[in-house]
Amino acid sequence: MSSSVLRQKMALFSLMFLPGFAWSSWITRTPLIRDTLHASTEVFGLILFGFSCGSMVGILGSGKLINKYGIRRVTLAGFMLLAIGFLLLAVALLLANQPVAFCALALFGMGLGMIDIALNIEGAAFEQHINQVIMTTLHGFFSLGTLVGALIGMGMTALNVSINLHFGIIISLTALTLALQFTHMPWASDLVAEQHSENRSYKAQVIHELKDTRLMLLGVVILAMALAEGSANDWLPLLMIDAHGFSHTSGSLFFVGFAAVMTAGRFAGGYIVNQFGRTAILKFSAVSAAVGLGLIILTHTQWLAALAVILWGIGASLGFPLTISAAGATGGNRSVRVTLAAILGYIAFLVGPPALGFIGEHAGLRIAMLPVLCMVILAFFCTSAASEKKTPLKHPA
Repeated sequence: MSSSVLRQKMALFSLMFLPGFAWSSWITRTPLIRDTLHASTEVFGLILFGFSCGSMVGILGSGKLINKYGIRRVTLAGFMLLAIGFLLLAVALLLANQPVAFCALALFGMGLGMIDIALNIEGAAFEQHINQVIMTTLHGFFSLGTLVGALIGMGMTALNVSINLHFGIIISLTALTLALQFTHMPWASDLVAEQHSENRSYKAQVIHELKDTRLMLLGVVILAMALAEGSANDWLPLLMIDAHGFSHTSGSLFFVGFAAVMTAGRFAGGYIVNQFGRTAILKFSAVSAAVGLGLIILTHTQWLAALAVILWGIGASLGFPLTISAAGATGGNRSVRVTLAAILGYIAFLVGPPALGFIGEHAGLRIAMLPVLCMVILAFFCTSAASEKKTPLKHPA
């Protein structure tokens, strides 16, 4: 591998690390944020809703922005919004102002959504450009960022470090990494866009790609696998505590274990895909997630429930990145296809899990996981849409 390609890969991975790092950094300080804002649990839930609103605006609007301005500008704009959101949140905490905190999280979420979509498109384009599997590793760096950010946040909390000092350190590290790595990015998707200019409007391009049955099948896969991942993020600790009788500490440890399995699975994904192929691994991912979810729902034995978390994590780890990779490698307008797949995935990730709470309230959290299981089983039968038509991608040496 040439030093130029290696430098470009590390720049891409570094930029994907940053949103996960920034996101988990403020998530770990939510108890202190709530107390500083003098917010009740209900009011704080509304403040956090600002992040969800901003994320959806960023995710849904990024495709058109990228089509008009290109990946490079949208990525930079996303990081600027993320930083402004962080700074505004610090101001909101100094003033103890709840509406300002809502706006801050909305800007942060908007930036995060734009970055996620842009880097997924860029990753898929660069993967095809160098003919190597990198999407699983790319998402592995996002997961690694969340782990590192969470650990730093826990440390800052334990040391009673000022939340504004904590945020200042995070913003500084993010800005420094961005300054060092941004110029080394490959920007392969912008190059492809220049070589294959589209005369049609963005809306027409989207409608054209939505007529592709193969993309719609991949949409089912990413909906299911993103829902499986998001459901664990939102409900796993409570599920293990309420439904399986584990302690509160154990419930938190299961979540950490799930995140660790996800991270490990994504870093190992490139090698595994190179050995067995993308479609086979997607099928395996669906089976693993389905078995894990089935055990979580049906078993009353604690060690089986613990095993289920591992299987669930293994299955969820590769579903999202491999489906994004497949969307970008199966013909048509790559940028639009990846954007549509990523949007479906993030909608399932952000909107689906909270909706499960309504089922859990009336039927229990075990039964609330049943729709997730059904979606994953359906996804298994749609994974053939990810079959490679080109030369199989190689794992980097």
